[in-house]
Amino acid sequence: MPQLGETVTEGTVTRWMKAVGDSVERDEPLFEVSTDKVDSEVPSPAAGVLTEILVPEGETVEVGVRLAVIGDGADGGADAAPAAAAPAPDPAPAPAPPTIEVAAEVVTPPPPAAPPQDGADPLVLSPVVRKLLGENGISASEITGTGVGGRITREDALKFVDARRGVLGTAPSTAPPVATAKATGTAGAVVSPSQAPPVSMASFRNAGEQIVPFSNMRRRTAEHMVRSKATSPHAFIANEVDFESVERVRKAWGARFKAEEGFSLTYLPFVARATVEALRDFPLLNSSVVDESLVVHAEVNLGIAVDLANEGLIVPVIHRAEEVTLRGVARRIRDLAERARGRQLNADDIAGGTFSITNDGPFGTYFTVPIINQPQVAILATDGIARRPVVVTQDDGSESIAIHSTGILGVSWDHRAVDGAYVSSFLAKVSVLLSSRDWSAEL
Repeated sequence: MPQLGETVTEGTVTRWMKAVGDSVERDEPLFEVSTDKVDSEVPSPAAGVLTEILVPEGETVEVGVRLAVIGDGADGGADAAPAAAAPAPDPAPAPAPPTIEVAAEVVTPPPPAAPPQDGADPLVLSPVVRKLLGENGISASEITGTGVGGRITREDALKFVDARRGVLGTAPSTAPPVATAKATGTAGAVVSPSQAPPVSMASFRNAGEQIVPFSNMRRRTAEHMVRSKATSPHAFIANEVDFESVERVRKAWGARFKAEEGFSLTYLPFVARATVEALRDFPLLNSSVVDESLVVHAEVNLGIAVDLANEGLIVPVIHRAEEVTLRGVARRIRDLAERARGRQLNADDIAGGTFSITNDGPFGTYFTVPIINQPQVAILATDGIARRPVVVTQDDGSESIAIHSTGILGVSWDHRAVDGAYVSSFLAKVSVLLSSRDWSAEL
């Protein structure tokens, strides 16, 4: 299982494009894999014959787990038992060519499955399934697998866990008692999410209610968001920004830009360019927390969150965004968004992000508080921009009311990395750039 993204730990094989016995060429699409980041076709690392498929379609396994074997097609395959020792004829037969494993890298094999209990036949379990069963005190012999050859899939394990919790109505009896500050009077007592009593699906199965299982992308996104909130102490600051200068440039250049590029000039490229420029002066926001240190990145790899038709989010990356002009940023945002929605992104497109922007503005939002995209330390949200009355200062110092295009920009940041004054100054810099920069020069 390849690692499609730096924070990806597992993937789901959604389709095998070859069957056992089929010939395959090097770099020919071999299978499809789905993660919380991307759905990708994975090419074959070598030419040969697909002699064995170890992970069936629909099963989720950890990065590095062996999925299949490619060999020369000789009978016996890579895992056939060697013949009993006997005097070898002269000359000795040539050894079979080595097989090639489909995997991202050489990894330490997972520990063997627990020995069968109560006389049950030994079962081959993926690391993910083994972990689920171990955490919930379940023996593999209790579950009827629906995978190839009766193999227990992740879905089988999850359904069994949900069903058992529905019957019990409480957490397993082996779970330690949960102590709370209210019950014990101990200040600062913390209840971890893993200790919270599980919610039984049975309690929701009333007439007329619909159960919508999480998709693989929804489940992975949920896990990533919960992990982010548990990792970083989130804080948030927002500014109202005057976009009138940007609005004038869009009106002056909009028709020509669309004729030349084939798409409209939106507010997002302006926000992205101003953000990248401001990060030059506030580099601590373009960093990652590693152990007890802050790794400040030399390049600005700007992630742009893309909605996938309400099925989930993905954050493709504009690499080295500090080298790209306003027109170039607009092109790259457009290209990445189109390929994301067409499921055509590759692993490089989503790797290495150092700062992210989420744009709910097209939906008419007013105020968005985003969750940090780990391992980054900050994410900027841009909301709907509308015509509103504002106070403007004339050249002679007098004030008047005018109608300008304004909107809210907000930043969620990791309070381990920086403090509020630093983020406030960063947002002020972005605001100044948007309202005063000569954007026409970059068009």
